[in-house]
Amino acid sequence: MEKVKKCLCLPVILICMVMLSGCGNSKSIDDYATNEGYQQNTEVTGNGKGIAKENIKVGVLHISDPAEGSGYSYTHDIGIQGMQENLGLSDSQIVRKLNIDDGDAKAVEKAIQECVDEGCNVIFTTSWGYMKPTADMAEKYPDVYFSHGTGYMSNGKNFNNYFGRIYQARYLSGIVAGMNTKTNKIGYVAAQDSTNSEVTGGIDAFALGVYSVNPDAVIHVKVTNSWYDPAAEKAATEKLLAMGCDVMSQHCDTPYPQTLAQEKGVYGIGYNSDMSKETPKSCLCSVIWNWSAYYTSAVKSIIDGTWDGSNYYGGMSEGLVEITDLADFCVKGTQEKVDDASLLILSGKFNVFDGVMQTNDGKTVGEAGKTLDDATITGGINWYYKNVVVEE
Repeated sequence: MEKVKKCLCLPVILICMVMLSGCGNSKSIDDYATNEGYQQNTEVTGNGKGIAKENIKVGVLHISDPAEGSGYSYTHDIGIQGMQENLGLSDSQIVRKLNIDDGDAKAVEKAIQECVDEGCNVIFTTSWGYMKPTADMAEKYPDVYFSHGTGYMSNGKNFNNYFGRIYQARYLSGIVAGMNTKTNKIGYVAAQDSTNSEVTGGIDAFALGVYSVNPDAVIHVKVTNSWYDPAAEKAATEKLLAMGCDVMSQHCDTPYPQTLAQEKGVYGIGYNSDMSKETPKSCLCSVIWNWSAYYTSAVKSIIDGTWDGSNYYGGMSEGLVEITDLADFCVKGTQEKVDDASLLILSGKFNVFDGVMQTNDGKTVGEAGKTLDDATITGGINWYYKNVVVEE
């Protein structure tokens, strides 16, 4: 199993949107995800072997319907829209396949085949379970560019992997949660158990952020064992709220942890998109992706002929991940703590998974003076930090 090998910054066509939260931002709800800092690069950077812009056709597979208006698929599609606008592609150059079950390999292959049959020469598959079918189809169609979000597989040619240092933003949101809980019970709805490093690493980064400001707080995790299961996500949220959790965080696709938290009169921390639009009275902040930063860069590299099949692993410094502005009802001092940690992360002096960390089963991971490498963060975090409790 090939892990993410390196951080690749594809041809630089973006003005990064790096900014500290709360520093005078005046963004509307979805500006976080549309790459507002993009500027057209008029310099010829390709090698003459790219695909002319008018001949580009982009396919994208979504696990749900972006029309839901928030969450995972919505955020990815906002990124696709941003890429389309940035590069000047027409609507006819974008093909979307919606509600593709990532647990059904045949359905995934069928959706990819439809994209190929409709003339797509670039295909983005956005969910973890799309990984193996994407790898197989990339071998079948070597002249089509395939790019898979999350996961770890790639072939270094026409099939790469893209993800990001979402743990950096998770850590910041943990600071917010730790500062604003009153019961010291924080809920977290998780799509997968500890066998999945993407989910577990996010939980641990969040837990480390909480602990940095509130060592007495406990993160109660309820696993749904599905990337997208509205009924299970709702039930998990209800269980955690019934336990007295007064801040709800999540790694799941629906906004149930946020909407039910607001109904209960407690706080929430959204994920993927800015969920304050659904829950303006309770959303402390949201951990968000600016997928357009990657989609624009990837498609532009194919047009220019500079695509090299390398994996992409961006973070706050690339403008790929961040947290939204904090709610004005966050307790005093929250913004300052977030700003201090943001500066450390952006400076490279702090990488979240630094030094020796104690797990919730009494063991330790990491080494003094060192930080976990990318391969470990993306594929080797199968433990929970010491303030995490997994609920049955």
